[in-house]
Amino acid sequence: MYVIIVGGGKTGSQLATQLLDEGHRVRLIEDRPNILERLRGELPEEIVYFGDGSSPAVLEAVEVGQAQVLAAVTGEDETNLVVTSLARFEFNVPRIIARVNNPKNAWLFNQEMGVDVALNQTDILAKLIAEEMSLGDMMTLLKLRRGEYSIVEEKVHPEAIVVGKPLKDINVPPKCVFVAVIRRGQLIVPVGSTVLEPVDEVIALVHGSQAPKLAELLSRPG
Repeated sequence: MYVIIVGGGKTGSQLATQLLDEGHRVRLIEDRPNILERLRGELPEEIVYFGDGSSPAVLEAVEVGQAQVLAAVTGEDETNLVVTSLARFEFNVPRIIARVNNPKNAWLFNQEMGVDVALNQTDILAKLIAEEMSLGDMMTLLKLRRGEYSIVEEKVHPEAIVVGKPLKDINVPPKCVFVAVIRRGQLIVPVGSTVLEPVDEVIALVHGSQAPKLAELLSRPG
């Protein structure tokens, strides 16, 4: 996958490093000389491109037409919106992600501005805190479908109502599937006859609206 990143701050450089480690093709655009110097010490030289990412000529120079994803992660919301609009409406990039710096501007980061996913750090943090408070010991491993679904993990409490019951007899919430059970270091692919034991680690795919109900099943009553 070819990913273009506009903005070489900490977010952009860390994103580029991770994508490179995963084997993706990456170009990072940055126009601040002091940041550019740091980037060339952190990333392969051919990855970094000096220029203004909101310029059509610069985007063309990094072959934006071949990109599957563009991420606009500069520290200026105005710049990010110009970049996303160009990428979507001038160059038809299929997937566009943008960073929201000022929460008051979040309403602007929408499909009309070419944005598929808006990363509002304040909003994300608030939702994570609320989620952790509501789900107790349940850990979110991965979010899917823009956060609608999550892959979660939780240990079965010794007093949980599911202990000793086969999965077929458990009233599992709708939009929830048990994916795996880890017991004493061994992974079990669950079937209807699988009986849950205390401290089993359950991995499940669950819709966000049903996660609290799943947590109630696996945790201590009350």
